Amino acid sequence: MANEYRDHNCGELNIKDVGTEVKLAGWIQRIRNLGGMTFVDLRDQYGITQIVVSSEELKEQISNLCTECVISVEGKVVERSNKNSKIPTGEIEIEAKKITVLGECESTLPFEINSEKADIEAVREDLRLEYRFLDLRNDKIHNNILLRSKIMKTIRDKMVEMWFTEIQTPILANSSPEGARDFLVPSRLHPGEFYALPQAPQQFKQLLMISGFDKYFQIAPCFRDEDPRADRAPGEFYQVDFEMAFATQEDVLKVIEELITNVFKKHTNWKLTDAPFVRIPYREAMEKYGIDKPDLRNPLIIQDATEIFKNTEFNAFKDKTIKAIVVPNGAAQGRKFFDSMTEFAVEEQGAKGLAWTKIDENNTAQGGIAKFITDEVLKGLEEKLGAKQGDSIFFIADKLQVAQKIAGQVRIELGNRLDLLEKNTYKFCFIVDFPMYEYNEDEQKVDFNHNPFSMPQGGMEALETKEPLDILAYQFDLVGNGYEMASGAVRNHDPKLMVKAFEIAGYSEKTVEEKFGALYKAFKYGTPPHAGAALGLDRMVMLIENTQNIREVIAFPKNKKARDAMMNAPSKVEEQQLKDVHVKISDK
Repeated sequence: MANEYRDHNCGELNIKDVGTEVKLAGWIQRIRNLGGMTFVDLRDQYGITQIVVSSEELKEQISNLCTECVISVEGKVVERSNKNSKIPTGEIEIEAKKITVLGECESTLPFEINSEKADIEAVREDLRLEYRFLDLRNDKIHNNILLRSKIMKTIRDKMVEMWFTEIQTPILANSSPEGARDFLVPSRLHPGEFYALPQAPQQFKQLLMISGFDKYFQIAPCFRDEDPRADRAPGEFYQVDFEMAFATQEDVLKVIEELITNVFKKHTNWKLTDAPFVRIPYREAMEKYGIDKPDLRNPLIIQDATEIFKNTEFNAFKDKTIKAIVVPNGAAQGRKFFDSMTEFAVEEQGAKGLAWTKIDENNTAQGGIAKFITDEVLKGLEEKLGAKQGDSIFFIADKLQVAQKIAGQVRIELGNRLDLLEKNTYKFCFIVDFPMYEYNEDEQKVDFNHNPFSMPQGGMEALETKEPLDILAYQFDLVGNGYEMASGAVRNHDPKLMVKAFEIAGYSEKTVEEKFGALYKAFKYGTPPHAGAALGLDRMVMLIENTQNIREVIAFPKNKKARDAMMNAPSKVEEQQLKDVHVKISDK
């Protein structure tokens, strides 16, 4: 059946189609009235075709139209006298015989969306999000969403090729401690009870393994009521979730390597880390990079200088852990650079200070804390840290974890300011051997560090005999260019181990049974060893598109305050709606 609006799209006609009668439909990209003729650039998702209007009647018909109006055009394909080599349709144009207006547009747009004129980054983001349906017409943003679709297809094809079965899990689920607040949904049928939107399909995918499915995956929506982050969409995000029965940690890492390699090689021409990706233990990552998601494009390394300064007279270093970053050829920087780095560390990262010095051509320490760099200290910096003439060195002194954290941020800032990051490349690594537990300073208790359903290394013996903070888990993250790209673990599939693991974190067996009843019960009916992971889809697309704003790769994102400016959500509801779900709003 013929389409009444178009028989071709705006990106497919070429010189071979000259003489053909065609029908096109799309948005007016540009109108140029040259007196005898009017030229219209007609745009759809596939491209742009030039329309030439010479009939006085048709020129009068479109005289009041503006850009972004939607029209249908019937006419003949003719060869252009003034060809445009920049577009696929640049050798032809359409002689318009009939024009039908399908959708008029207001003459004044909230902001310019024509790719030739638009400076999207200069437009206030909340205005762009309020009119997201217009923002998505901009080529760059539009193509981001098309790229996302292509990446999702590549992921699905590859997962099916690796014998994974796609299975959907519930959106209305139960509340569980996953590291962030739940979004709660009140029940109309069960007064006083609530569903929770899943922070991840964690329990369901483990239950699928218990149900006898060998390999599961889905591109799953996840919901977390947490403060906005630059690299995560607020409120909701998508992850490539998968689980495998009878699998070890290494089995899961190989799946991730194969999937990442396939997706990135297909959708980018940047250089890519060869598999197998390097495995870095968590504690080594904190020592060398000061962060558990290191950007390996940055060549700078954090080193320990505590022993070198053991006899120092510098009071700021006494009885402190001292971390140092040697910057090759950094001595060429002026005093303003060092002062600005100190300002960054103190004002933005909360450091007590940032000490520095540089080694001149005479092999002498100059500037900063040079007067405390004795011959003995200088020798240590050279022999133990590899410092040499022409280098600068930055020092952070504090408690171990604080010094690591601040040094990590200083390393990142130095890499960016000095333009040290390797260009046009993706560097991936796995961070492994995460601690099972951490100390929660706010609640003054031991808490899970990563995923509460992970298998502790050493099993029950470790849980019963080791200090909680010394226990490692079979947990891992995939890191790419400084972003956490995936997180996974070998699962704890023994009910006794599960109870003991949660007990250490302050949960009673009764609480475990109440909150994780299905898993607790299922573990008693023959559970295979299983392991899995989840890769952040939004972040993957963001990295491939080479943008630092994750909202640019999501069709309808929330703003920085987790509000949907276009749909005005969240919003107040009618009193009757609240009564239906047995909820009363308190003014307190």
